[in-house]
Amino acid sequence: MRASRAIALLLLLQARRTMTAAELAAELEVSERTVQRDVAALAEAGVPVYAERGRAGGYRLVDGYRTRLTGLERAEAEVLHLAGLPGPLRDMGLAGHALAARLKAAAALGDAPAAAARRFHLDAPAWFRDAETPPLLAEVSRAVWEDRVLHARYAARGGTRDRRLEPYGLVLKAGHWYLAARSPSGRVGSYRVDRFETAGAGEERFERDPEFDLAGYWEAAAREFTRSLLRERAQVRLSPLAVEHLAVLLEPVAAADALATAGPPDADGWVTVTLPVESRELGYFELLRLGPEAEVLRPPELRTRLAEATRRAAALYTRE
Repeated sequence: MRASRAIALLLLLQARRTMTAAELAAELEVSERTVQRDVAALAEAGVPVYAERGRAGGYRLVDGYRTRLTGLERAEAEVLHLAGLPGPLRDMGLAGHALAARLKAAAALGDAPAAAARRFHLDAPAWFRDAETPPLLAEVSRAVWEDRVLHARYAARGGTRDRRLEPYGLVLKAGHWYLAARSPSGRVGSYRVDRFETAGAGEERFERDPEFDLAGYWEAAAREFTRSLLRERAQVRLSPLAVEHLAVLLEPVAAADALATAGPPDADGWVTVTLPVESRELGYFELLRLGPEAEVLRPPELRTRLAEATRRAAALYTRE
């Protein structure tokens, strides 16, 4: 019997008092037969565990027995703050550490972790999308956790290239995994993990920059990425109501950049802004959301198209 599995089984029984063989097998990801053998091995080792028969029966520890094996190992402590993300932890190959950490925390804190789990859950992937786990995610994750240099073949828009990367962190955004990594030039960039064709972490380690802030980096990188997509501009008059709700109705970065260009309000309280849009086609659909709360001034073709859409909408609502 593996020692780590024996500890996990013991802590499960300590935290939950009674568990069936099927419940233990599901938690430990083994067969019920393996659970039976492990329980027998624990009993032979002097652990007071026994089987209680009946409808509410199962395996349990003698009342009053508590193990002292509650100290968190480093790997378990590192993943404890991710315990609310069972799917991503499994994808990264860290589910075993997370289970042991949760069990040790439960043994030390009683019902507190379970109470929190009943009240809070983070569902990271986006709606209407089946998130697929990148096949090399576990290997990339290992390099991140162990500060090992990653040798990879990466398919970017400019072509596929071999890369030597120092992996600083992983980000899960709307169902997609991204790696923040430093290249030999010293620049930290973002790489979609599903675009790695090969990836391997050898024995070589790198010196992590202690000042690097993953959350801060990602916030800035995501903002700049969004801005890089907003290649076109539209001059738009906005009503006070549109100004108030612009960040909700449009892309937040575009809305913030537009409002930063606003001049003083006119006599009706409307302001003129320069709105960044990804394209005139997408800009048309985005500005439709504002309805009569916005007037497109330029470019002329976008103004003409919105005017035509307004006439068509008016015709729909004036029919008898």
